[in-house]
Amino acid sequence: MNGFSELHRASISEGALSSKIKELIALGIAITVRCDGCIAYHVHDSIKAGASAEEIMETIGVAILMGGGPSVVYGCEAMEALSQFANLEQHETAKK
Repeated sequence: MNGFSELHRASISEGALSSKIKELIALGIAITVRCDGCIAYHVHDSIKAGASAEEIMETIGVAILMGGGPSVVYGCEAMEALSQFANLEQHETAKK
């Protein structure tokens, strides 16, 4: 797991593509390969890397284009994760 964690960190680090773009790519792939845990993880990390809700929604759209009908279901999962993270953020902001 340490090796995989290191691979993730190295792969997502800034380079010719920004970390944000790399996280959005990872999210699109997670949707097309139908990985629930990956979807939540990469929605979270896309937000953390500075992606807007609109950028995440466009990523979901591209994933649906490339993944077909089954990706619609998992795209909805990504939308739900986005909603939950937004609600969590609002709750945390209200506590301050």
